Amino acid sequence: MPNADLPKEYLPHDVEGRLYESWVARGYFTVSPEGDRPAYTIVIPPPNVTGSLHMGHAFQHTLMDALTRRRRMQGYESLWLPGMDHAGIATQNVVEATMRSEGVTRHDLGRETFVERVWEWKAEYGGKILGQMRRLGDGVDWTRERFTMDDGLSRAVRTIFQRLYDDGLIYRAERIINWCPRCMTALSDIEVEHKEVEGELVSIAYGPLTVATTRVETMLGDTAVAVHPEDDRYRDLVGTTITLPLVGREILVVADEHVDPEFGTGAVKVTPAHDPNDFAIAQRHDLPAVDILNTDATLNDAVPEPFRGMDRFAARKAVREALAAEGLIVNERRPYLHAVGHCQRCSTVVEPRLSLQWFVKVEPLAKAAGDAVRDGRTTFVPKMWEKTYFEWVDNMHDWCISRQLWWGHRIPVWYCDHGHQVCAVETPESCPECGMTDLRQDEDVLDTWFSSALWPFSTLGWPDETADLERFYPTDVLLTGYDIIFFWVARMMMFGLYAMPDVPFRTVAITGLVRDGQGRKMSKSKGNVIDPLDFMERYGADALRFALARGANPGSDAAISDEWVEGARNFCNKLWNATRFALLSGADASAPLPPASELTGPDRWILSRLQRVVAQVDEAYEQYEFGALAQALYHFAWDELCDWYVELAKIPIAAGGAEADRTRAVLGHVFDALLRLLHPLVPFVTDALWPTLTGNESVVVAPWPVVDESRHDAAAETEVERLQAVVTEVRRFRAEQQVKPSAKLPAVVRADETFTAAYGTAIASLARLDLVAEAGEGWSTVTASGVEVSFDLSGAVDIAAERARLAKAIAAHEAEAKKLSGKLGNDAFVGKAPPAVVDETRQRLADAEGELARLRALLDALPA
Repeated sequence: MPNADLPKEYLPHDVEGRLYESWVARGYFTVSPEGDRPAYTIVIPPPNVTGSLHMGHAFQHTLMDALTRRRRMQGYESLWLPGMDHAGIATQNVVEATMRSEGVTRHDLGRETFVERVWEWKAEYGGKILGQMRRLGDGVDWTRERFTMDDGLSRAVRTIFQRLYDDGLIYRAERIINWCPRCMTALSDIEVEHKEVEGELVSIAYGPLTVATTRVETMLGDTAVAVHPEDDRYRDLVGTTITLPLVGREILVVADEHVDPEFGTGAVKVTPAHDPNDFAIAQRHDLPAVDILNTDATLNDAVPEPFRGMDRFAARKAVREALAAEGLIVNERRPYLHAVGHCQRCSTVVEPRLSLQWFVKVEPLAKAAGDAVRDGRTTFVPKMWEKTYFEWVDNMHDWCISRQLWWGHRIPVWYCDHGHQVCAVETPESCPECGMTDLRQDEDVLDTWFSSALWPFSTLGWPDETADLERFYPTDVLLTGYDIIFFWVARMMMFGLYAMPDVPFRTVAITGLVRDGQGRKMSKSKGNVIDPLDFMERYGADALRFALARGANPGSDAAISDEWVEGARNFCNKLWNATRFALLSGADASAPLPPASELTGPDRWILSRLQRVVAQVDEAYEQYEFGALAQALYHFAWDELCDWYVELAKIPIAAGGAEADRTRAVLGHVFDALLRLLHPLVPFVTDALWPTLTGNESVVVAPWPVVDESRHDAAAETEVERLQAVVTEVRRFRAEQQVKPSAKLPAVVRADETFTAAYGTAIASLARLDLVAEAGEGWSTVTASGVEVSFDLSGAVDIAAERARLAKAIAAHEAEAKKLSGKLGNDAFVGKAPPAVVDETRQRLADAEGELARLRALLDALPA
């Protein structure tokens, strides 16, 4: 028999850390590429090495953990692979900030020493999120932990770079890129957030033409003015030159179909080094490009003397004032709301800037990524997010992958003094073209998303043909937020299909964002950021996990609040107390279930309901409907098992004998199954209970419940639903008549003989009735589901006082109904009042009439 000795109270802090370390020590999460069990794989979206557990992590990790724990219980070789991202810009910023406080810059140290300093920081301070993942209960295989800068992943990055380079899919060129003057590096398009900013639109006279701009300082880099080829206003000017104000440079008037003749004056200034559309015009017309900015967004020596060295925003004002002084501002300045790009990491306004950078030619890679979803090799859940995915991959621009940083994967390209370049996985000893041995490696590093795009296969050993790669690739599920479909999902699809013979994952399960209890996005400025560690400290990890899971619907945002986590904590306590009762009552999970013919109706009912909830939970897992499965388990555990079956089971257990033993077997069986069903969502409390209940080692490695069709019993479900309706109605009547909960009322139950024989005692026990043979004169009666229950209120209720109370309430509601009815009968009110007011009045009348009917029925039920 299992040990029934459980503490009276569940204290999460007493069990969570101890249990987790025992799981890891026993190797429950460690997988093997050997064996014939089916594989199931999820690679964790690698958190930044600089990061700590935030609510989004807690949300997604809870769901991934639930998926992998369930598959493990179903007999899969279930791998959840952990790791971290080196987070190039973020990590370099953190370390440089520390160094600034010491009065040192990275340039003072030099590249090699600075990189060593970052590794030291990583060893001492980085990756604290990994410990927080343990606190949450993440069932990851720690023996396979990876880091995007570890030796194996670094080799994978260099290998795929070389293959793409050799295939002509990586190239170096001068292009307009997004430049962050704060991070001092190029950014990809998806690292730029566009925010509405109140600027000003300034119109400037360029000789006979008028142009308008919100970035006045860029006019110092103009090399042309463009008009539409069919714009008759400017036909005679095309091919001529005009003098650029303030600069004195002659610039050409060109005709280009990109110009919208209906917009503004129909003439646009062309600044090829600082605008992507202007750069394209310049390419078509062989125009020069004049870069006017330094890397810190101050103006360089390409501009006239008064403006050199100015910050871009100071120069904007100075240039505008200089133009105004020469009478070249055509119209008054006017406010102009427009979208301005900001660095996604530091919120600095980015500058479009012509720069020599490395790019991935994405067209063939993006097409393959789109085709894989279109032909069903990878599916999105919910399917609606495929549209967002296609909008991105079908319109993707070449990807700028070089970053002007020192922390990251350095571009594996070397140069010699003769102008040759060589791309290689390992550092070359000499130039293969001229034999020169003095080679210089490219100074730039790769975009962090480049290395993380390899994550599903590089973490499994690629480019080597490893047993892990053979066994666990492709992965089964990528569970991620809709906010990084562009950042990560598309890139992994492109590189996975390029490097491997199959897609990187079969399913992309899209989650929403976690919002506060009022549905607002969390932000520091609003002061509504919630720390998951605080919730776990106060309520336990299981409570946070269950609250998050209950709000998780595919692709939709989830909300979290103290109230919901506290409610989840109460649910865990209810589960603890109910299991403890079952143990103290002798519940025997090891006893074989008796045949249905030997069981009571409630026994057959709870077993039938269990089969339905197992099927419901399985279906919800397959559809990634975590909220639905959590709600189903909550309802079954609290409302059906604890509130009804446990109370019903007390009756045969108290009576003793063979029927009591059979009920104990059912009680043990149901609690055993429920704890296993709940385990993926609330792993700690279930594993604190299950071994005590069953006498087995751990629920982590227990088999997942399966539906037993033979235990479906529609008749028992109908009978118990009838019992519930009767008991609920009697309880409601007792409460409304203000009968003390402890008072037992003499009563008679009338129904068909079979039902009365099977459930009469249960109704009496649950409704606090004392069954007698016959009803007395004047007894009150309630009816529900064809069952009449008559009882004597004379000893429990002051009939006269209750009649007076009900009569007073009826009079008040009659007066309210009369008043509302009069309003609605008044044509002037109905015709002139707003429709919403009329509708509200009708609803109030319906409510008053419904309450009147209920009160009159209560009055009629009282003895005369």
